[in-house]
Amino acid sequence: MQQSAAIASAPTEQQTTVVTGRTMVAMTCQVQWQCEHARHTDGYHAMKLNLGRDLVAPELERQLCGQPVGTTASHTFAAGDLLPAAQDQDVLQIPASCFNRRLRRFHTVEPLAGRYYPRGYIAGVADIAPEDRRPFRVARVGEQLEIDLKHPLAHRELTLSAVVGEAWPAGDEHDSRCNDLGEMVTENGPGMQTRWRDLPTDFWSGQPFKRELPTADAEFYTQARMVHHIDSTARGLVRDLYARLADPAGETLDLMSSWVSHLPTHWPAGSVVGLGLNAEELAANPVLGEYLVQDLNADPKLPLADGRFSSVICTVSVEYLTRPLEVFAEIRRVLRPGGRCVITFSDRWFPPKVIALWQELHAFERMGLVLEYFLQDGGFTDLETWSMRGLPRPEDDKYANRLACSDPIFAVWGSRA
Repeated sequence: MQQSAAIASAPTEQQTTVVTGRTMVAMTCQVQWQCEHARHTDGYHAMKLNLGRDLVAPELERQLCGQPVGTTASHTFAAGDLLPAAQDQDVLQIPASCFNRRLRRFHTVEPLAGRYYPRGYIAGVADIAPEDRRPFRVARVGEQLEIDLKHPLAHRELTLSAVVGEAWPAGDEHDSRCNDLGEMVTENGPGMQTRWRDLPTDFWSGQPFKRELPTADAEFYTQARMVHHIDSTARGLVRDLYARLADPAGETLDLMSSWVSHLPTHWPAGSVVGLGLNAEELAANPVLGEYLVQDLNADPKLPLADGRFSSVICTVSVEYLTRPLEVFAEIRRVLRPGGRCVITFSDRWFPPKVIALWQELHAFERMGLVLEYFLQDGGFTDLETWSMRGLPRPEDDKYANRLACSDPIFAVWGSRA
């Protein structure tokens, strides 16, 4: 199981080295599954679980109890075993008028095929209340809407794995809530990054690439910003991903680069080419052997040779592309056959410059959008998505007193065919 070095800080209770049924644990979990086009791994860090009270899949608990901290447990569940099985009544035909397009004040929302919306948009259907925020999917659009209410992973075989990072005696617990590990790992997003029955999701209707500030990007980025856009734990996750997925044996293109490339420290000096919008930021990046200043929204054509790079990385920037399909075609062109492109992002951005579509989507749908960029290009294989949520925010982070969790990281990658 891929982990960052930055996991939960030690609890105040005395640590134990063996997991038992009377143990509190901090546990990092992953659910892995496959769709028609890609493999998927979605991670979640549970900071505090009571093995004597909370619901942990028996198949995992049996593997963990009596074992030392650091033990990994894993089990593959048939569809319907970890989550409620998909039912025919979960897919409904409703009049298009049942979708409340004016639910959001001063904003009209049109239902689009394959997209997710809070259930409040169809309040009154199947006894759904107006305040229900659980997502549902619009499967098909017409005079009748076909809607899908089931969990997006309900029909998938799922492999759930967990590694215990810390354990300490349970003591007297005053919190009567009972957590379900399977629900914690799969709720609020996992599965939403895939198509519905292999039909392309409608990410293209309306003005998806419109931005609040339409001025040239070169003007916006005139001033250097020597700041980190995600916290140190999240940066560690990105660094670990690049260490695992990028190839240090060849050249790496850091697309939409800045003063930091988030590559491991062992990356060969001078083997990275950076392309960004601010020369001062790029000149301050110590790993770049070469850098180029270019606005990809004005000119997506890369002034680089065919097949030059073994890896292309893009960190917390894909959400600013207004011509993404042209850029992905260029990424494919400059990659050698078998070379990999890795796109990483979080849930923070510059509001004036992010595309409108990005702000409309659920966080896991954004992975679906980036996956669709790869699929629309048609020149990439071995597609995968990856996410990690719930790790504790670093104590020295400026938002530590307001946010308990680190910035989530989402990634999509593929190899040039």
